[in-house]
Parts: sequence; structure tokens; C-alpha cells
Amino acid sequence: MTRTIVSSATKEIAIGFDDPFCIIGERINPTGRKKLAEEMANGDYSRVEADCLAQVAAGAHMLDVNAGIPLADEPKILAETIQLVQGLTDLPLCIDSSIIDALESGLKVYKGRALVNSVTGEDESLERVLPLVKKYDAAVVAISNDETGISEDPNVRYEVAKKIVERAADHGISHDRVVVDPLVMPIGAMGTAGKQVFALLHRLKTELGVNTTCGASNISFGLPNRHAMNAHFLAMAAAAGMTSAIMNPLHEEELAGIRASDVLLAKDQDCLKWIAKYREPVPEGQVSARGERRNRR
Repeated sequence: MTRTIVSSATKEIAIGFDDPFCIIGERINPTGRKKLAEEMANGDYSRVEADCLAQVAAGAHMLDVNAGIPLADEPKILAETIQLVQGLTDLPLCIDSSIIDALESGLKVYKGRALVNSVTGEDESLERVLPLVKKYDAAVVAISNDETGISEDPNVRYEVAKKIVERAADHGISHDRVVVDPLVMPIGAMGTAGKQVFALLHRLKTELGVNTTCGASNISFGLPNRHAMNAHFLAMAAAAGMTSAIMNPLHEEELAGIRASDVLLAKDQDCLKWIAKYREPVPEGQVSARGERRNRR
């Protein structure tokens, strides 16, 4: 099955149907975070550093890095942020920008094979982003919308994804380097959004053979108890074929949903990761199931 390989200078990660679900940490993003935006614009990356380390500690496999700040020098800030983050962790990065100059600025300083976020089905986007992806030997997130916008018909979104995969091939970018975002719609606004995306994920896996990702929190927008909804969505999406998600790894309930999906989809051999995370510690003086006695030293 298809595996998308991304890397830092020293660490390689595979996004794939037979690999554990890939968690892409979303926190290094100033969108909707006024304080972070102000700090990054002023060259203060202390909060970026804290967000990076917290996501690594929580179990993220990759980190998304975004520097989209209005009226700021995004190419400069994005490059500086990438260099800072790569000095703090060996996790691969997803370079996130809608500005071509910023993407290239980030790719120039990046060490390893990055995941570029993103390209759409719009012809202008394809002809500007794909050459960069090829030039820097990156992988790319393909957003399944085009000049007509985001269709509510999943079959139309599938055709947009297919177009992007085909155009990527024209640029010498193989389908294993394309990670499709099927565009998760808010379930509170569109009651069939869940069924639609699950059906689309199945087609993307079986017909196009591409890996997938999404902004996981979109599904619960506007609803109460969002983390529970997100957790169940992630587990069901994984069963339908989704292989990664851009999400907040600091929410334990959502991570539990992903860990459970890895167990149920036979991606956690002998449930070892699940057991290591959730097994209750053996009280002092008692014997564990393995015959081990915990004594005070």
C-alpha cells in the first residue's frame, strides 16, 4: 500500500495505510491567536518554542508550521520559525502557507523532505506550487477544491483530487507524495458530512491509492463536547482510510480515539502502545500479572 515518506535531517516518518495514524500538530499557527501573531511579527518565538515542545511531549509525529500574519513579512518569519523548530525537535514538518514566496523561503532552509501545505485544484495554484514541490523533493497536501469553490458533492471533490494527482504526475511527482485533504465539513451544518467524507476516503484509498489528511476539528465546529466528537470522528475516519490529521495533540480524548483505532486496525502490535499508555501501575508490594513485585527502593 502507498506510503508517503517525509523526514527531518535525522528522522523519517511514513504516512500509510498500514502504518500508525500520523498526528500532525497544529499549534504553531497564529491564525485566531492574536497574542502569538503579535509575538511572531515582533520576532519573539518563545510561545512557538513552548508550543513545539508541548506537542512533541504529547506524542505528535509531525508539526505543522504556519506564519500567516497580516501585513507581516511572512517569508522571513516562516523561515525563522522553521529553523527554530528544527533546532528543537527532529520531527518532520508540514510547511503551511498560501503564499508562494513564503513556501519557497521555508523550503530553502528546511532540512529533510517536508510536507507542503498546500495545493488546490485551481490551475494557478497547481502551476505555482507543484514546481516548488518537485524542485525541493517535497510531499504535498492536495486540497480538493478548485475555482468553483468547495463542492457539497463528494464525487466532485473526488474528481478535483484526481485532477491534482494527475497534474502532479505531469510534474514528475508520484502519487505517494500527494496527501489528499477531502475537506471535512462541519457536521452541525451538514448532517451528511460524516457519511460523505467516509465514502470519499474509501474512494481515495481504493481508486486513487493516496494517503489523506484533514483539519480534524472542522467536523465538530459549533457543537458542544467537541473533543468527544473529534475523537469518534478520527477513529471512524481511520477505519474508512484516513491516514493522518492536522490536529491539536494536547487533547487527550482525541489521542485516545486515535490510539484505539491503531489497535482495532492492527497497527499497534499486541496492543503494546495501548497497554504502555493505559495500564495501571502495580501498587507497591503487589505482584503484577508477569510475576514482578514492585518494592520501595
